[in-house]
Amino acid sequence: MTEPVSTDPAAGGAATPGEDLRLSLSTAAARNLATTTKSVPQAQEITSRWLLRVLPWIQTAGGVYRVNRRLTYLLGDGIVTFTSVGSEVRVIPGELAELPALRGYGGGALAALADRFTQREFAPGDVIVEAGAAADAVYLVAHGKIERLTPGEYGDDRSLGVIADGGFFGDAVLAQSDLSWEFTARALTAATVLVLTRDEFNEIVERDAELGEHLADYRSRPEPETNKQGEASIAISAGHSGEPDLPGTFVDYELAPREYELSVAQTILRIHTRVADLYNEPQNQLEQQLRLTVEALRERQEHELVNNRDFGLLHNVDLRQRIHTRSGPPTPDDLDELLSRRRSTHFLFAHPRTIAAFGREATARGIYPATVLLHDQHVPAWRGVPILPLNKIPISATGTSSIIAVRTGEENQGVIGLHHTGLVDEYEPGLSVRFAGISDKAIISYLVTTYFSAAVLVPDALGVLESVEIGR
Repeated sequence: MTEPVSTDPAAGGAATPGEDLRLSLSTAAARNLATTTKSVPQAQEITSRWLLRVLPWIQTAGGVYRVNRRLTYLLGDGIVTFTSVGSEVRVIPGELAELPALRGYGGGALAALADRFTQREFAPGDVIVEAGAAADAVYLVAHGKIERLTPGEYGDDRSLGVIADGGFFGDAVLAQSDLSWEFTARALTAATVLVLTRDEFNEIVERDAELGEHLADYRSRPEPETNKQGEASIAISAGHSGEPDLPGTFVDYELAPREYELSVAQTILRIHTRVADLYNEPQNQLEQQLRLTVEALRERQEHELVNNRDFGLLHNVDLRQRIHTRSGPPTPDDLDELLSRRRSTHFLFAHPRTIAAFGREATARGIYPATVLLHDQHVPAWRGVPILPLNKIPISATGTSSIIAVRTGEENQGVIGLHHTGLVDEYEPGLSVRFAGISDKAIISYLVTTYFSAAVLVPDALGVLESVEIGR
């Protein structure tokens, strides 16, 4: 008797003795006649891009935006830079011009001064200078955190802030004598500090006539009348009676205001004519290629707005708006300090891992941050200020990051985005897709371009909490 034979295509189409004959068409065979439902191409790179969404974008005719401000007498970035070979640290001579007494001096004595600095190491808790003691040296912080403390009204210590990498204190001793320390400086972490005594400084001054003339001019220069922000004062009389002579005044402007030129992000998208002609159903190949290219371009745009050394937010924070965490992780106290530095903060930006670290610190204290509704989404907030994820903020190799605080809008003297709309072949506002020809290999090219930048209208519109530890 002959065994039944299977002709199931799922079994390779071969007859297999002992198997029952199939009574209907197999699903494997049926799929050959079916239409597959396909998704559009996906990309893991795409993020929420909150920074691009919440920045107010200003049309920038001519590709340049000039920020006019009142005249200010505060110059330089106030940060000193160092070099290191092994464990030996040395200040870059030209960076000594960041010290107020040496600002504007570029003579050869800077190299001699840099050689006179002595490197000292401090452990956490070590007192570097004591309040009331004679001040006779300038201290440059190469690495670590130094907290300045002064006696409070009720007997406890009051913090004057934290100085970290690149900061300095005691610079007044270079131009004045018979000074005493008004605060106690204590190391919060292991710290490397470079020290120059007044006596060593005076030895260099005696040998260099040009430096001596610079210091004499600095000491004789009248102190400009400024407000607490460093701007030239406006004379105003108030609280008087009768008919006294009123002061005359005017508002002075910066003679060389900063100008922001639009930056550019570009790429050339290529697609073969055969692909564009034959493989366009059910999804248009050019449309999908262009969609993902534009997404990548917008991601790069946001990255530049954060990290570009010319106009990026992290590199345009005023020295007085840079603060450091007191204990390492981002605590509610640190965010309160960050918010207190400006009259209004509209948004906080942090890496998602930094937001998680803040959540852990808040939960450990029994605090549960609220949420606010922004663009139809619930986002975490602190003191009513939305905390938005921004993965373009870098995390260092040591596990530290930053939290950015911004006030936005021209009407608020805040941070604004700059772009130029009305481009030829504009695909989106400020982004153009221009046909760039067909090569002799039948490849179509499209030039994809966007122009952008960001401007900080006044220094307190932007602040940053630095050295935030996220791994604890």
